[in-house]
Amino acid sequence: MDVLLKRVVSSACLLVAILFCSAKSTQGQDSVGTEVGPVRTEVVQPIRNVSFNKNGTCRERRQGGNPREVSGHLVFDGSQDGDRQVDPQIAVGGGYVLHGTNSGLIIYDKQGHFVQGVSQRCFNGGIDPKLFYDPHNKVFGFDLWDPWDREKLKPVNISVSETSDPRGAWNTYPVPAPRGVDGGGIGYSKHWIGYTFPGGKEQTFVLKTAEAKAGKPVTVYHFSGSLGHPVVTQDDVEDLYFVQLRRRKLVINRVFSTKDGSPRVEQVVNADHGLKYNGRPPAGPQKDTRTTVAAGDRNPKNLVLQGGCLWFSHTVNCEGRAAVQWHQVANDGTFLQTGLISHSEHSYIQTTIAVNKNLDVLVGFQEAGRDMFVSPRFAFRKADDAPNQLRDVVSIGEGQAATKGGPWGDYSSSVMDGDNLTDMWTIQSVADKRGQGDTVIARLRLKEEK
Repeated sequence: MDVLLKRVVSSACLLVAILFCSAKSTQGQDSVGTEVGPVRTEVVQPIRNVSFNKNGTCRERRQGGNPREVSGHLVFDGSQDGDRQVDPQIAVGGGYVLHGTNSGLIIYDKQGHFVQGVSQRCFNGGIDPKLFYDPHNKVFGFDLWDPWDREKLKPVNISVSETSDPRGAWNTYPVPAPRGVDGGGIGYSKHWIGYTFPGGKEQTFVLKTAEAKAGKPVTVYHFSGSLGHPVVTQDDVEDLYFVQLRRRKLVINRVFSTKDGSPRVEQVVNADHGLKYNGRPPAGPQKDTRTTVAAGDRNPKNLVLQGGCLWFSHTVNCEGRAAVQWHQVANDGTFLQTGLISHSEHSYIQTTIAVNKNLDVLVGFQEAGRDMFVSPRFAFRKADDAPNQLRDVVSIGEGQAATKGGPWGDYSSSVMDGDNLTDMWTIQSVADKRGQGDTVIARLRLKEEK
């Protein structure tokens, strides 16, 4: 039965892979199929770093390392900032793990050893980093939002490496976002890098990866409003997708290139999602205090296009507690799989998802409860496991003290290894002895089962 179901799901994904870039959903409103161009363009000049640490002129930031085995998996420390809003992120490729937080950027090797580290000042400053490794163009990328710049432009600094080696040269593009009120989300396809942020009338922009990789002046195309959260496009396609998960609707927008190379956007899905759980998750209790810990919001923090299907996880309200929900979605908005990670007493918070080329899935998150402190977790499934199911939750560390409440971690990150396309990695926050946010990075390497 499981083999048959696997074949059905795999066939569905193959069909979606063929149709995703051209099919249009008929389930939505009249706006489906409507094409819109950018409202404004501008050319942004690069700030070039000859190397990650500007040939040693940037002050070194040494954090983390200490590789070890936990629950049978490689685990090592990331940032140990002691900041409850550390915003931990990772990207993996070129033989390295790139790690970003609100305090800086660090490179580790894949064995978990520290290589280099710098503050954000080395990349024109800013906070709220989101990282990626693009396996098509073999480059790293990340954003930093700077609300304190003297010119009051609040630029989004988009940085792209010139090679797959993060220690080498980088190009940073300060894109003005003068009405921005917070950092946003970043995604990529084979051709485009896309970014959305809250604030102002123009909340979405795209630029061409090839220009940024080469260190050329980039043309930035601004779109009216928000197109949604940009997707991490692991499939070999040029179009870039943006997703909005509304209260009742799933909306998918597609950015594609015209003959003259400029982008246009088309809404391809506007469909009822029918999710039972989609409400804002409540704050979670923790041991030794009445102070609760924020669970995040119900919007997905990352979305992946893999195997012709859209994949994402998000934190939801499940019977009055925060729980993690994950999905596999076809090109017309049909949900092929939906799974729920919930507990009768504990809260599951701050989730992200990774999907590899085999359609194996890792869902990372954190756990909190009245009898425990905030602790890092993940769960996974292999592609031929029973549909809608993850295997048992894996602990990659245990919290040691109660936090002071309020925003916690704000994010986590889970990614596919950009080199072998099969390993998956996650970074999660853990409450340290002071009740503040340290991080741990874990690798999931799936072995062939006999």
